This record gives sequence, C-alpha cells and structure tokens, in this order.
Amino acid sequence: MSEGSIRANPYSTPRTTVTAPDSPADRAADAPDRPPAPEQNAPADIRTPAAPPGRGRARTTTRSLLPSLVPLLRSWLPRQRWFAGKGNPITGFSLVSATEILPCTAGGAAPGLLHLLVRAQQQPGTADCYQLLIGIRSTLPPHLAHTLIGRPAEGPLHGHTVYEALADPRLAGLLLERLRVPGRLGALRFTRAPGTAIASGLAPRVITAEQSNSSVVYGDAYILKVFRRIGTGVNPDLELPLALARAGCARVPHPTAWFEADPGVEAAAGAGLASVPADDPAGGPLTLGILQPFLPGSADGWQLALNSLSVQADFTGAAHALGRATAEVHTALAEALPTAVLRRPQIEHIAAGMTERLEAAASAVPALRPYREPLRAAYDELAALGDRGRTWHAQRIHGDLHLGQALRSAHDGRWSLIDFEGEPARPISERRRLQPVARDIAGMLRSFDYAARTHQPASGAPGWSRQWSRQNRAAYCGGYAEAAGTDPRDEPELLRAYETDKAVYEVLYEARHRPDWLPVPMAAIRRLAGQREEAPPPARVPAYERPFPTPPRRTQS
Repeated sequence: MSEGSIRANPYSTPRTTVTAPDSPADRAADAPDRPPAPEQNAPADIRTPAAPPGRGRARTTTRSLLPSLVPLLRSWLPRQRWFAGKGNPITGFSLVSATEILPCTAGGAAPGLLHLLVRAQQQPGTADCYQLLIGIRSTLPPHLAHTLIGRPAEGPLHGHTVYEALADPRLAGLLLERLRVPGRLGALRFTRAPGTAIASGLAPRVITAEQSNSSVVYGDAYILKVFRRIGTGVNPDLELPLALARAGCARVPHPTAWFEADPGVEAAAGAGLASVPADDPAGGPLTLGILQPFLPGSADGWQLALNSLSVQADFTGAAHALGRATAEVHTALAEALPTAVLRRPQIEHIAAGMTERLEAAASAVPALRPYREPLRAAYDELAALGDRGRTWHAQRIHGDLHLGQALRSAHDGRWSLIDFEGEPARPISERRRLQPVARDIAGMLRSFDYAARTHQPASGAPGWSRQWSRQNRAAYCGGYAEAAGTDPRDEPELLRAYETDKAVYEVLYEARHRPDWLPVPMAAIRRLAGQREEAPPPARVPAYERPFPTPPRRTQS
C-alpha cells in the first residue's frame, strides 16, 4: 500500500464526492461506447502510423510512446496517493505493455483510452510496475480539468491532452462493457464468472476517498477495484474470493468479472522493453482489476465501533457476530485450499522474523527500546514450544484483517469481509503463504484496541473505552470459538506473539508517519510487556484517516 493510505471501504455506500459530467450536453457526450467484439479489437502495439493533425486516428508504434509521456509521468505519478515510492526520485521508466482499448480520433470529440503497464525505477535494483489508464482527448472539458496529466510535447500523442481515464464516465463505462464481453484485447484478458450476467448502461462514479488502489461504482450494482501497483501472480483479492465462492461461503462478495495480463508481456514492435519483475517464482497472470457486487447501505466495522464508543453503547453482540463471520471464512478457506502443519523449523523461522522486526523497530524508535527484552520473550517462548514439539496448523488467511475490512448490512446486521489483498507493500508470493489464523485474529484484536484508544471519552468516564476494548476482544474470540470449534485464547503463546508483532509494526509506522498516534500502539506495548496499562491521551482521528496502518513500502518489514 502506498504511504499512509487508508484502504477506504469501497464496498459500502460512498460518502465522498464523485466525478460526473457538469451538463446535459456533457452527459450525452460521455455516454459509454460499446466496444467491438473481442476478435475485432485493435492490436496491443498501437502500430497504425500516426495521421497528420486534424484527421485520421492518433496511433503509432510503442517505440516513441513512452518517451513522449515520461516528462509528464515523472511529475504526475509521485503525486498519486497510490504511488508507493514517495520521497525517492524516479530515475527511469520502462514500458511493459501498451493496449489501445478505444482509439482516439484526431480532432474529434470522442475520447480514446490507452492501457499501460509501466515500471518506475527509483533505486538500483528497485522498480515497481504500475497500471495506468490514460484518457486521450483533443481538449479536456471543464468537468475533467482536475484529472489532467499533461500535454505531450512530442510523439504519437502530440497535440492531444492525456488524463486519468477512470474519472471520465464515458471511459469508466467502457471498462464495464469490456467486462460484459469476455475475451482478449492485446495483452489484456477479460473474464466473466460462469453463470453471471452484467447489466449495461450503469452510471459509473469514482470513489474519491484516498486508497491504495482505485474504485469505480456502477449504479448500485457493482464495484470495480483497479489495482495500481502490479505484482506477478494471481492477486489474493481475486484468488481467495473465487475459492470462497466455490466453497459456497456467502461472507465475501464473489467476483463477477476480472481482467488480467499475461506474465512477462512486452510491448510489440520489437521495442526491447523490460517485462514485469518476477516477485513470484511460480509466475502466473497479473491481476489488474476485479468487479464485485456492491453492498449499498453497509457500514464498516471501524465506523460502527467509533459510533458505539461515542455514545457508550454496547458493541459485544456485533463483535461476537464478527468473530463468527471470521471463523466461517477461515473454515471455508481451509476446506477450499491447501493447508500445512508448522513444525519446529517453520516456527523458529516465524519467531526469528518477529525478533528481527522488533530489533529494527527499536533501533528506529527510542521509545520502544526499554521494552525489547519482555517483548522478545514472547517470540522466544513461541520458538521454545516449537523446539519441544508443538505444532500449529497453517492455511490461507485474510492477511490484513481489521475493523475497516468488515462490512455490516443495515438490513439484517450480517457481516461480510472484504479486501483480501493482504498487505500490498509485500510481494504477492509472500502474501500467498500459508499462515496460522492467529495472525488474522491478532489483527482484529489490535483493531478493537485502536478504536478504543483513538476515542475521545466523555468527561467523567475514564477507563470506559479500555473496558469496551477488553469486552469486545473477548466477545470476538467467543464468537470465533462458537463457529470454529476452537478458541484462539486456548493458544495464548501464539496469539500473544502475533499481537506483539503487530503492535511493534504499529509503533514503527506511527513514529514515521503519524507521530501523534504513537501513544496508541505504545499503550499496547506496555501491556504486552507486562507493565501496568496507562491511559495515554487519545489520538486525534480525522474522519478520512485509515483506522489501521499498512506498510507503505515493499521493502519494509
């Protein structure tokens, strides 16, 4: 995830403004184009020679395309919320693939749509691949002025304006049409789930809350998540919901359609361009976007928790039900996908990684140093249990579970879990590893604590929010035990180790990015270290802030 991002809850009703045409004339001009049938699509290399200005179609070979865009991307890309390399200069670009989804007619009013996979080099040996959807118009209408990328000074798009295409209702609608008609288009492959039908003509609106990806809602029926930083291999956010759909688990919105690119794709015309870095030895397709049912009227668990705290209302029933929902998802994942048993070598490896992250965090955050020894004891105890022959089961898990990743229906109070991407800063191969379910459970327990610690308590009610956290943590574990048949509290060493590891990460994150929030995880550090729990002043939580930190860079632990 990009630095400081909030991973907003795109499946619930958006509270943010959306892009839309300003006038009836704009709305008419921006009606979605129906794409040609897949076999009639233009090739991915954009190889038709460019026509003179004012006539013909603005197309040419990919050889000169990227150089003409580099000056614009060098300025525009670092300003995007989903860009992961903030603070480090971009030293170069390479083109992975270019696909013309909709040709642009030179001098005409109709826009064009260009799909790019571009690698941005920042440090020696470090490059991230980004998915860009580029709109092309002769002139940009006023309602799209905020989407401007720039005007190429040369190359095949000279004389045109390029901009962020998802904000254009006409081009966002075109993506839905492509997903309605499965097939190939150059380097791209569009797939629709068997037995599904997608309505046409649904009005698109972009969710403008800051996210690590981009989301478009179509009517109140579907939401399209467009991944921005692309890694090799099937994204868990597609893989796991598909597996849960096959298992009949109704706790997760099932994918309706998706689009991908093949691994190692290169732009055509003999350009000699670099392919996507292989962070997954097994390879696999590059997941680019997922269309899923939209859940209007749902509220995320983080906001519901804050509402409960603000009026000192009971939340244990909701926490208990959320525990059951989590257990149902874990059970279905264990039935649908491979599992494993962690023995001494694997347990020692897990404990060693936790210890390494603790030492790195303590070196960077002086406030953590006095607690190193008692915190390390949790990891040493875990390793010692493995040495004595203790084993644990491992399976596929959510990977980044917290209250903001759970939606509760206003209709029947039913919980759904969303966003199975895991921690986007980590390679996909790492996110797909088998792990104990205790990692997910620890993440949710920390989220209850975060909510309580960021709450501004009413005067005369000291300690109430801490009691709220304790009660709801217990209710969550109780609900999990009812559905799973095993209580996570029966394995205290494992749960403590994972909760400690999460709290250590939170300390490092907050110290680097939100120093005012540092007292929140430090209170947990003191508790986990066996010291008396204090009541630090609550953090000020802007309404737009993400409730739970996620690593901003792939290189972070």
